[in-house]
Amino acid sequence: MHWLGALRKQAITRFSQVGFPSTHQEDWRFTNVQSIAEGAFAIGTPAPNTLSEAQLNELAGTADHEPRLVFVDGVWSAALSRLSGLPRGVRVESLSHAVLETPEIVSRHLARYAKYQENSFTALSTAFLRDGAFVHFGRDVEWDHPIQIIFAASGSEGLAIYPRCLVVVEERAKAVVQELHTGAAGRYFTNAVTEVVVSSGARLEHCRIQRDAEDAYHVATTQSHQGPDSVLESCSVAFGAGLSRHDVGAVLDGPGAYLTLNGLSVLSGRQHADHHTVIDHAQPHCESHELFNGVFDEQARGVFNGRIVVRPGAQRTDSKQTNNNLLLSKEARADSQPQLEIYADDVKCTHGATLGPLDDTSMFYLRSRGIDVREARKLLTYGFGADIVGRVRSEPIRRDLNRMLVDRLSRLPMGEMPS
Repeated sequence: MHWLGALRKQAITRFSQVGFPSTHQEDWRFTNVQSIAEGAFAIGTPAPNTLSEAQLNELAGTADHEPRLVFVDGVWSAALSRLSGLPRGVRVESLSHAVLETPEIVSRHLARYAKYQENSFTALSTAFLRDGAFVHFGRDVEWDHPIQIIFAASGSEGLAIYPRCLVVVEERAKAVVQELHTGAAGRYFTNAVTEVVVSSGARLEHCRIQRDAEDAYHVATTQSHQGPDSVLESCSVAFGAGLSRHDVGAVLDGPGAYLTLNGLSVLSGRQHADHHTVIDHAQPHCESHELFNGVFDEQARGVFNGRIVVRPGAQRTDSKQTNNNLLLSKEARADSQPQLEIYADDVKCTHGATLGPLDDTSMFYLRSRGIDVREARKLLTYGFGADIVGRVRSEPIRRDLNRMLVDRLSRLPMGEMPS
């Protein structure tokens, strides 16, 4: 496909012009990616059969979902994928197959929303685009069974992986997608890009979970585009990677569009997670609700930068943004920057952030009931994380997330409470 080759060429040209971002840039001042830039990562030889079924299930930490589309080190694995039982009008396949079978759909959407011109990591990922996931729901197709997409890393030392995901939900369709990034222990680099299209009157629930190895690097862009009267329920969860950065962009480009954008980070050790979100209200009569919670123990650090943009003419916008951060140690740190950028006068927009340790009164109440300090801290911290998990509508995904949350909290030190 000549258009795909031209796209890769344009992307690598753009990356060569801008290079890796530095802490001198405002959007990157809290996150240093020098270790990635100087890390000598290479794409390597595709090896989709390096993980067994048992190893994949252990890394995924989820129930054995079907349908599921599995990629190992960025390459589709037919042996690990399960694609039977799909209803008519639903396509779930590798992007390399979709480019050949439905080029008109792929070319209309691929790289149209996640702009490689504006993000150097997106440019790099687009330049090395090899394969990825393609999910397409035709008009009026409704199916509430979750489609699971797993991007698994074998843990090969110094491997660079560039997963791509394109989800297109046509007019009045309804879909549920779980996107999971995971990996075996090792020092590898994942640079993922996901584009989500929710057409007029359509509805999508999309849950993205990142639980890479703690020596790994994970950089990602998720960009959504909504039409009139569409609904997108999005959730982004970060449990893994030593250094992670996730840029989440959403454009509400039709009157009546509705968005919920939730997120959760649970980190320990020296883990660092940076979430940058931009919700763009491009049309009037749209509504968005954003809630990100972060739990940080030991010397972990979380960064949240959330921006709400209301374009000229986007009257009757209703948008709310909240970021809450829970610090479980004296060395943990969180930086929060909620922002509003409003160019219309008939709007309701609010934002806010909280930062602090567990509540002393709640701790005293649990201790007075005979619960020891560590267990009391675990219960309160679980409640903080469960506030996000409980907002996931799909019961199978919510069950998976809850199990992952409990497992992650069980491995937190829960040491001395910060004063």
